[in-house]
Amino acid sequence: MIRSAAHILVDQLIAQGVERATCVPGESYLAVLDALVDSGIDLLTCRAEGGAAMMAEANGKLTGQPGICFVTRGPGATNAAPGLHIAMQDSTPMILFVGQVARDMRHREAFQELDYRQSFAGLAKWVVEIDDAARIPELIARAFRTAMQGRPGPVVVALPEDMLVETADVEDAPKVVPVVPAPTPEDIAALGDLLRKAERPLLIAGGSRWSVEACAALTAFAKAHDLPVACAFRRAMLFPADDARFVGDLGIGPSPVLAQAVRDADLLILLGTRMSEIASSGYTLIDAPAPRQRVVHIHPDPLEIGRVYQPALGINATPGSFLAAAQTLSSEPGWSAHRSQLRSAYLDWSEAPQALPGAFQYGEVMGWLRERLPADAILTNGAGNYASWLHRYYRFRAFGTQLAPTSGSMGYGVPAAVIAKRIHPDRIVLCLAGDGDFLMNGQEFATACQYGIAIIVLVIDNGMYGTIRMHQERAYPGRVSATALANPDFAALGRAYGGHGETVRETAEFAPAFERALASGRPAIIHCFLDPQAITPTASLDAIRAAAEQREA
Repeated sequence: MIRSAAHILVDQLIAQGVERATCVPGESYLAVLDALVDSGIDLLTCRAEGGAAMMAEANGKLTGQPGICFVTRGPGATNAAPGLHIAMQDSTPMILFVGQVARDMRHREAFQELDYRQSFAGLAKWVVEIDDAARIPELIARAFRTAMQGRPGPVVVALPEDMLVETADVEDAPKVVPVVPAPTPEDIAALGDLLRKAERPLLIAGGSRWSVEACAALTAFAKAHDLPVACAFRRAMLFPADDARFVGDLGIGPSPVLAQAVRDADLLILLGTRMSEIASSGYTLIDAPAPRQRVVHIHPDPLEIGRVYQPALGINATPGSFLAAAQTLSSEPGWSAHRSQLRSAYLDWSEAPQALPGAFQYGEVMGWLRERLPADAILTNGAGNYASWLHRYYRFRAFGTQLAPTSGSMGYGVPAAVIAKRIHPDRIVLCLAGDGDFLMNGQEFATACQYGIAIIVLVIDNGMYGTIRMHQERAYPGRVSATALANPDFAALGRAYGGHGETVRETAEFAPAFERALASGRPAIIHCFLDPQAITPTASLDAIRAAAEQREA
């Protein structure tokens, strides 16, 4: 069948099961925009490429299939770079399609020309420019496989403008099914030997290539062996927090009891996680390259096993294939008291919020949300100290309910919430954002209003870039520089976009404001004023400054 290159490309997306895509339109790929008409693909037009790319990354997180994003050449592509970086560090399948100048203009620094291979080599698993329409099925199939297989990640595909209007007679590629590495019987036997010798085991779950079924299998595995389970940074949704074997998550400022449990473990089972800088508290919880603990590292990419920590046992497997094979394991747990102590410590750590300065007690609000929200509610966030309350006091209970960048990128929460609600319109989707964080990609609230995507955004406003201010007070007490913010009325901004807006200054105002926002059926912003002194769940700015001044003295 003779088709234009643009139609061949869109037909490949359909063949690979793509249901939705995000974009900021551009003249460099007008032919693709035309081919998408009547394709059945749900195309969301976004307000900035960074937001569009983050939506695609969040789509990949939720579905396990590559999130698809289209942007134009040059500045459009570079504006999308933050989404690529998130996908790379978070191991998320994603494909970014970018327009390119016509082939006869390349290497002249034509209008908005960019060498994509050079520019994105360190931000993507693979970068390719398609010069021949007849090769589109081959290269798109490879892009999908590369994005999903091994350790998932982003792929960049450049599309020369003139190539897209050429025609070719070529068949579609078959649907890609990524290879699933699995443990050998010897791997499982070796793990069984290590488990039988253990006295203080700990399993840490993280990474990607998880599913509802794999999470259920992990819960069953932990129950069968009474294993304490922790989750890596921003992967708390992998294990239900209401299960007696959940002992917390390893993020920024983890529970001291949990951090010590990692150090003291005689057997660490790292399932899917890389245990990178944040989860390992700056690579201090596990010695590199030779850990004190006996480490079993299970990962779908063999290149990640032993990359930092040399394990006692490395197993090349996805979480699901490992857990299926591990059903045959038997053990006689002698660590139930140890597991119970870790569980009690987690409950104490996450239960009663400390009162901090101000009329709006953020910890109490998180406790209320923990009781109010159903298990399938999806919570999103970007970066900032405001997320500390969420990670400490909220308890995730189901897979697919947490969308947050392990890369620590700001501006992620709003676009992630938009795509999550588009995929799951029947579920509550709540974005938490700081005042600085919201204004990184808050323009995507307009996208939510345009498409009637009823997200709820909590803007936690303390008038500063709080994380950086905290570090300033620790390192340079009393010398404030570049961290103060003058903000708009975010509730009024929500109404100006066509959504619902609420203002909350006191704790008691929050619950009714939330219920009104939910009942409105429209995208909503709840503007919450947090006292600037309430900089962390446990410390004020003045206390951090005083401690720093005392150290200097």
